Amino acid sequence: MSALLEPPPGRQVFRLSFEPKLADIDENGHVNNVVYLTWAQDLAIAHWGSRAPPDAQATWAWIALRHEIDYRRALKPGETGFGRTWVSEAAEGPRFDRFIRIDAEDGAMCAQVHTTWVLIEQVSGRPKRVPPWMVEMFT
Repeated sequence: MSALLEPPPGRQVFRLSFEPKLADIDENGHVNNVVYLTWAQDLAIAHWGSRAPPDAQATWAWIALRHEIDYRRALKPGETGFGRTWVSEAAEGPRFDRFIRIDAEDGAMCAQVHTTWVLIEQVSGRPKRVPPWMVEMFT
């Protein structure tokens, strides 16, 4: 990825803010890169939990297939990270792409993530095609 990620006009966007903990700060004095990936996962899980009805959450789950992450600006202790996430307009079989951007208080992009998640049926643990109603729920 080289271009800054931005949600398409009219796309549903889910937001969370993150306050770095002391343990999130590495020896370079900023939020460790792995923490951004944790925050990306937290955003994805919270987005699913905010939109999916309880019966869907009991039936389906998501597993990460791939993460591509760019780091641009260090988030320092005492700063707040503002995360936004949105999904692609269509799924590909069991795969659904998600886009995440974490910005600093000044609006500068700290990290952005393009992830691919796979829908699984919880009982069998097997991948299943993402149904149209699920795509509509997020877009």
